[in-house]
Parts: sequence; structure tokens; C-alpha cells
Amino acid sequence: MPIKTHKIRIYPNAEMATVIIELMDYNRFCWNKGLAAWNDMYDASLAMANKKLRPSEYKVRDELVKNKTDWQQQFSARVLQTAVHRLHQAWQNFFNPAMPDANKPKFHHKRDPKQSFTTDRAVITGKYLTLDRPHAASHRFGTIKMAETLRFTGEIKTVTITKRGKKFYASVNVLVEDTSHPAFYDSWDIVGVDVNVGHVRWNGGDINTFTPRMAALHQRIKYYQKCLNRKRRRNPGDYRSKTYQRITAKMNRAYEQVHALQDDLIHKFSHMIIKNYPVPCLEDLDVHRMMMDEKKAKGLQRGLFRRLRTAIEYKAAWHHRNLVIANRFFPSTQRCSNCGCIKTKESYGGKMTLQGDSIYHQHDVYRCYECGLVIDRDDNAVQNLIQYAAGLTPEWETVQR
Repeated sequence: MPIKTHKIRIYPNAEMATVIIELMDYNRFCWNKGLAAWNDMYDASLAMANKKLRPSEYKVRDELVKNKTDWQQQFSARVLQTAVHRLHQAWQNFFNPAMPDANKPKFHHKRDPKQSFTTDRAVITGKYLTLDRPHAASHRFGTIKMAETLRFTGEIKTVTITKRGKKFYASVNVLVEDTSHPAFYDSWDIVGVDVNVGHVRWNGGDINTFTPRMAALHQRIKYYQKCLNRKRRRNPGDYRSKTYQRITAKMNRAYEQVHALQDDLIHKFSHMIIKNYPVPCLEDLDVHRMMMDEKKAKGLQRGLFRRLRTAIEYKAAWHHRNLVIANRFFPSTQRCSNCGCIKTKESYGGKMTLQGDSIYHQHDVYRCYECGLVIDRDDNAVQNLIQYAAGLTPEWETVQR
């Protein structure tokens, strides 16, 4: 049974906002204490050369529970439990060879831009959220109004409350019933999705991923960053004035707006693709290596490559779509979708680059010097991805060998 997450904005009153902030501080305390205990246990196992002394989720949890102080009794015990469980998951991800980009767990700081805590005892009734209240709590717990009702029906596993700027959000994990596998598809339509800096091309059209509104917000962020930089240079010893804090708040608000616009675009596009096409095909891009180029880094950061792929992947799993990920070395840009000829450095005209080939220097146009095809560069890549998903491109493997 899959777990689906619904992120909803919440509107706590003044007292519940204080409760949430204190729980976030307590969650950070538990995480840091757990990480310190984990590191100490691991160092002790190395010093004693005894693998049985190595840390685990249960050992660290029992250590924190045993050393609880009186002031911790006023906070929910589930915050400590979930903090240690997330720490265990972070270590598992770090040592998982299938997740090479997972970072080593670090200590959390009160100035981190994202503060949160997780509980598995929250109750949702309609548009209201109720947190679990310990017996020794000093605050009066009330219901928290949500912006909308829960989208999914099922057992609520966990609720994570997050604070970004001055806004609070609740991410509700719900265990839902699995949808039945389709006995057959009405059609085996294949959609090829070619992601680029600033736009995404597919065989149904083109979507702009860097809208004028986003560009205006980035210009505003650039202005705020210059203002903050000037204040740091003028007074490097003590620059955190009221004006500095006010400009920082404005910059964070602009970042939130950009993130919201990107999320809206990603979810609408991925939902449309999964709803209308049973076989989507994407490229497996090495974004980390591509960002090593300083000229391309900023555009690639705004390209939404990984976030779009993640959204399509989990939605395809929800709806049992046959998602195809093209091999990282598949030459979708170099291959002719008509005759299958692949441009190489030794071939006439050379390889396609950001400036086009060595003859015409046109970035947006693909010219095949074997069959004479002249086509838009992105449309050619989309057709190649469709042929890859259909199993019609066996010759590229021979070229790679």
C-alpha cells in the first residue's frame, strides 16, 4: 500500500504558534543529542574493535530516553522517537550506494531556514488539525485550522509541521489503498519529455519553466543580495541591524514565491503527462556533472530537472504507468530521428553543441547531412526518446561499443 503526502498550509493562533516553535526547538535538541550519541557509540566501537558496540536506532533512542530531564516531560515523547528514526534513515541513505548524493547527517542550527518536527499522534478532523498534548504541558492546546481538507483517505501515519519564513505547513503522510493495475491501456501512446534550461519540450508542445514572473522575482532577490552585501562590507563586525533583518525577510519571501511558482508548474505538468500518456520517457541527465560548468550552473539550478523527474517518477508509480528512463549515454541530441545517423566529432559537421554544429552554428536547428532532415533541435530529441521507449533505436549501442 503506497504512502501519499499532502502538504497543507495551516493557520495556528498565537498560543499554538508558540507551541509549534517550542516543539521545533525540542526536535532540533533531540536530533543533535541523538547525533552526538550516535557518533560517540561509533567511536567507542572503533576504539574497542567491537562491532557489537556500533550504534543503532534503538540504542540511541534508549540512551536519550534514559537521560531525559524534567523539562522534557512537557513535550511530546513522539517528537524524540521520530527525530531518532529520521536520524537512522539519514544514516541509511548516506551508506546506501543507490543514493550517492545523500549527505552525512549534520547538526541542526536554530538559524537554519527550515525548521520542523514530526509526530505520529496527530488527529485531523475536517479542516482542523489537533496535536498530541502531553500531561505535563504548560500550554493550552487547541485545534489548528488548515487551508483545505485532506486530499487522501486512509490511515494517517505521520504529520510534519514545517515553518518557512512566517508561514506554517503540515505535510500529512497517509497510507492509502493501492489502485488496481489496469488490465490494458486504451492506447500505448508514448510521450518523450526533453528538459532544457528555461523550458520543457514534449510531443504535445512546449512549457516555459522560467516565466517572466520568476525572472522578476530573481531580479528582486539579486537586488536584496546586493543590499545585504553592502551592509556586511560597511560593518563586518556587527551588521545584523533591523534593516538587515528586514531585507533578509523580504529576500526569503521572494524565494518562497519562486519555490511556490515552480512547485505549481511541476505538479500541473507532471499530472497532465501521467494522466494522458501511459508510457512517459525521460532522460537520465547527470545534472551534478553539468553544473560543474560555471556558465551553466545558474540556469541549471533553475531548470527543475531533478524535481520534475522525481514528480513524474512517483506519480507514475501511483498510477502504474510504464515509465522509461533513457540511458544516460543515449545520444538524443546527436541522433537523427529520421535515419538514425549519429553525429560524432569525426562526422561531417561535427557534433551538436550549444552553438550548433561546426557549419551552421544554429543552436535550435538540427541538420542531418545523411538524409537532409532539417528539424527543431528539441523536437528531434523528443522523437528520439519516443523511439527509444518503443525499442526502435538498437544501433546506438553499437556506436557506444
